[in-house]
Amino acid sequence: MLLIVFVAAATVMLLRFVIQISFSLGDNIVQFLMDRFYLRENDALRVYRYVFLNNMGFITFVVILVFLIILFKFSISWFTKYFDEISAGMDKLVEESDDEITLLPELDFMEKKLNHIKSNLEKQKKAALDAEQRKNDLVVYLAHDIKTPLTSVIGYLSLLDEAPDMPPKQRAKYVGITLEKAYRLEQLINEFFEITRFNLQTIVLNKEKINLPVMLRQMADEFYPMLISQGKQVSVNVPEDLTLWGDADKLARVFNNILKNAIAYSYENSVIDICAREQEKNVIITFTDKGDPIPKEKLETIFEKFFRLDASRSTHTGGAGLGLAIAKEIVKAHEGDISVQSTPEETVFTVMLPQKQEIRKI
Repeated sequence: MLLIVFVAAATVMLLRFVIQISFSLGDNIVQFLMDRFYLRENDALRVYRYVFLNNMGFITFVVILVFLIILFKFSISWFTKYFDEISAGMDKLVEESDDEITLLPELDFMEKKLNHIKSNLEKQKKAALDAEQRKNDLVVYLAHDIKTPLTSVIGYLSLLDEAPDMPPKQRAKYVGITLEKAYRLEQLINEFFEITRFNLQTIVLNKEKINLPVMLRQMADEFYPMLISQGKQVSVNVPEDLTLWGDADKLARVFNNILKNAIAYSYENSVIDICAREQEKNVIITFTDKGDPIPKEKLETIFEKFFRLDASRSTHTGGAGLGLAIAKEIVKAHEGDISVQSTPEETVFTVMLPQKQEIRKI
């Protein structure tokens, strides 16, 4: 634009100079009128004086105005070329194509910006499609699993109804199986509610001082029936005076989800270690179990909603794939962090939480 301004100013000055020179050559103009229109010299001088000499300012203005109009039109077409390029780039932004957006060299910065936006949009679209697919797969899986225990419940209740004189021992066996399947059915229905709650709930924290060793030992005791049936143990190694500031109910849910995951995937007759320590202004809690390692490509997605490490695992260990995702959201709400490392020897989940209540100035 500066170049256009300078060119316009220089050209106007040049035109004015040329016109002034032209009018200073009056004899040539008079001679031209005499030769071209066959006028007498007095008539040619009169025409030159009234038409040209007396209107020199107006003629100069008209010539310069015409030039500026032409220059303005050229400038507008020059600028609209770039807008057309950007418009074409925006059209390519929404196209279903893997081709990169290319613009004129002068618009290199805009080209990079549009390609960056296109890349982000494609990633978000893919993530949304993957999440929707996982959710659909999960719904199909849960619907199938709900049908399985429901069929068993109906089948055993039908047997009990059709055989009122069934031996007490056999009746007790059928009642036990029916109750077990009913519990499993309740668990799956709760998972459906869990999906809805996780999508709609806003996490609100009610922070208080937490006695961490007491919480972790109490949690380990709650899982005793599940542990003893698989020959597993939980070892809690936490300093007695270690405290934590946070929402006790929600952090208990975090630790429950991690421990439940460790129990589901650890080897039978193994020990799950729960440790905690202070590190600067944070508390570090680790859950270590011995089991099959988590593949490296799964480590980054294990905390995503509806992610399940093994889609084919049994109905006794299968869940909605929300436990670790909910744990991550709660930890983030506490301004902490959760991560996982896995080797052939062990898998370690690490939770880092601020130790003390933050005092915020208003």
